[in-house]
Amino acid sequence: MVVLLVLALVAVAGGEFAYSMRLEAAAVRAYKNGIIGNHLAEAALAQAVREIVSDAAYVVEEADGLLTFCTADRAPLPRLKREKVELTGGQFSYRITDEEARLNVNTSAPDRIDRLLQTLGLEKDERDTISDSLQDWRDPNDEHRVRGAESEDYYLKLPVPYRARNANLESITELLQIKGVTPAIYNGTKDTPGLAALVSVRSSGQVNINTASVQVLSALGLSTAEITQILQSRRNTPYNQVPGQFGARNMSVATKTFRIEAEAIVDERVVARLTAIVQKKLEGDPPTVPVLEWSGLQ
Repeated sequence: MVVLLVLALVAVAGGEFAYSMRLEAAAVRAYKNGIIGNHLAEAALAQAVREIVSDAAYVVEEADGLLTFCTADRAPLPRLKREKVELTGGQFSYRITDEEARLNVNTSAPDRIDRLLQTLGLEKDERDTISDSLQDWRDPNDEHRVRGAESEDYYLKLPVPYRARNANLESITELLQIKGVTPAIYNGTKDTPGLAALVSVRSSGQVNINTASVQVLSALGLSTAEITQILQSRRNTPYNQVPGQFGARNMSVATKTFRIEAEAIVDERVVARLTAIVQKKLEGDPPTVPVLEWSGLQ
């Protein structure tokens, strides 16, 4: 009996030791993959910046949804590989999008915000709530509009209270804190884009006619016929100037601000992601690309 008891205790202790070793090995492996993943994501950012600093005057969005850089003669430049780029330790992928293709929520008039929300299929009550609340979030006073919200009457009464910024948004993620903006409206669905893909707080305020989406062009007040005309014209070659008929719509033909979304892949799993908004500055030689906003990596 004593021998059996000792053997049982040894078996339990051995099993516990083996389990602990497996947990420790898994933790070490996860930590290692995390470190490698951070470096891979940063490598993706560096390669994206390499494309941005190229001698390009225009950018266009191709039929595959990817951004292509073009010379002053409007000839497309070769793309670098952006999907599953092999590097020591794993792979990285990245996507570059034009920040100037988005509507700036800090500088856009309420009617443009309303038209943008309308393209997402929102009812008038929902649109009015978001539009009024966005204006209340940005204005310096504590008086709310008809369907809006301020700190004292709404935000401080929430289960997790907070105050309205009473200033311009510093990141589009702040939209999730504004009354009326749900995760579905912000992130979109399989068939409908969300605000995250359509708005910005870092753009110049002018919209790039060569890359703007149908939803953003509609928010600018363009008709269906005008939008069709733009899409067909820029499909062949990018605009080198804004046509006179669109001169009063606050549009441009070029951009200096880009959004880079990168991810790192180790052992066939995504282990790190980052999103950076960068701006190309031509004043220096060579050009510099400072980061305006960064999220994802610690």
